[in-house]
Amino acid sequence: MLNWRVSVTLASVLVALAGCFKEPKPAYKTVDPTSRVYLSDRGLVDLPEINKKAVYLNLDRNSLGNVDRLADFAELKWLRLNSNTLSSLPDLSKLTKLRRIYLKANRFESVPDTLKDLPSLTDIDLSSNPISEIPDWLAKKPGLLHLSFTRTRINRLPNDLSAWKSLKSLQLGELHLSAEEMSRIRRALPNVAIVF
Repeated sequence: MLNWRVSVTLASVLVALAGCFKEPKPAYKTVDPTSRVYLSDRGLVDLPEINKKAVYLNLDRNSLGNVDRLADFAELKWLRLNSNTLSSLPDLSKLTKLRRIYLKANRFESVPDTLKDLPSLTDIDLSSNPISEIPDWLAKKPGLLHLSFTRTRINRLPNDLSAWKSLKSLQLGELHLSAEEMSRIRRALPNVAIVF
């Protein structure tokens, strides 16, 4: 029989492997259907007119290179921009309610600075971007629960990871981390489900 510590760790890893960046169903169901906007797979190169009171906005798999107009969507809590052509984000500081932002498979070479101004942010997915470094401000950002940097160019995390002890999952798959670095990360975040 597994001891409780191994069981908890195994359960945490299974949760992370199941895909912590899929929309959580219970939270998703709390969003009024009239506040959800689905514009994925439309071949968009520019943002069309969208209800600025939207709470959930899915713009996955388009050809968006500029999303400046999103700066005024103050009610947004979920923003999906996976698989576009973005290399930067506008000032999103008005999006004080934004909790989840998904930026997978774009052209970001660095973590967008505007994310530091989002006080409610819990989930960030920047996987499959040519990012080579995690800035210190992100490692010090409180309240984060799920982070993904899978398939980026990162080979070392910041020295101080103490603010990330509250993370539920950290996805670092397919990175070129040394065994020593992986060991350091595990020691710094013993209760976080980490996927290397």
